[in-house]
Parts: sequence; structure tokens; C-alpha cells
Amino acid sequence: MTTMKAKPISRRRWLQWTLVLGAAAALPGRVWATLVRPDAAFGATALDQALAALGDAPSAHEGIEFVTPDIAENGAVVPIRVAVDSAALPNVTKVSILVEMNPNPLAASFNIPLGTEVYIETRVKVAQTCTLYAVVEADGQLFMQSRETKVTLGGCGG
Repeated sequence: MTTMKAKPISRRRWLQWTLVLGAAAALPGRVWATLVRPDAAFGATALDQALAALGDAPSAHEGIEFVTPDIAENGAVVPIRVAVDSAALPNVTKVSILVEMNPNPLAASFNIPLGTEVYIETRVKVAQTCTLYAVVEADGQLFMQSRETKVTLGGCGG
């Protein structure tokens, strides 16, 4: 009876396979991101342009809880929180964060799977004292809440 001994894989071959499999795994996510990313809204240089690129003019809604600090000591990292009451505003599909005085007002956009409880905490860069907006898309309509945040240091300008 002869036994066959497995040949060990070389380091170079292992690296080649790792790169190929890694690229294959990353590709679908990047392709999907280009299909759903609101490029026109991210490229807008004024608040009204960004809102127009997102869709219709949003109306205020009390079902959106939008929390920002009254005073941000460092505009480079301003914490924000968005929570949506699913009973008051069902079928949320997207949440966008806009910063009025930034060079590009759309700071973040989150796609929300249907049936998901909306709760987002993140940090955004705020150039100067201004109004921040949380825009929520639900059932094809846009709703929003806004808050003013005073910036004492940093921001987009340095």
C-alpha cells in the first residue's frame, strides 16, 4: 500500500489565492454601492442642491428623534444620533445626514432594510456653527428634523 503525501502550498501561491478570493469577495459590495449611492447628492455644494438630489422637499415629522450637541468643542468629530419611531413613521428605507454650512452638505447616507428599527449613532464633521438635518425616506416621501449646533474649534476649515 502506498501513501501519498500532500505537497505543501507555497507562500507565493497562498498569497495569490488570498488576493484573488479577496478581490472576488469585495467586488459585489463595491458594485452594489455604486448602484445605490446618491452621487449627485454627495457632490452637491449647497444644501438646496443636496436636498433636491435626494428627492422632494422634506417635511418636518415628530417621529424622528435627532440629537446633536448644543455646543461642539471640536467640529471635526460631532456626535449625532437618529432614531425613528416605527409606529409613527413605518417603512423607512433611507436616512441621510446633512450639514448646512459644509462644502458638501450631505455628510452620510444609510440604506435601511425594511423591517429594521432605525437607530443610528455616528460622528460628522461640521465646518462652522450651523443647522444639521436628519432626512428620512419612508414610503417614498421625505421627512426631517433639524438642530443647530455651535462649533467652537476645528471643523472642515481646520
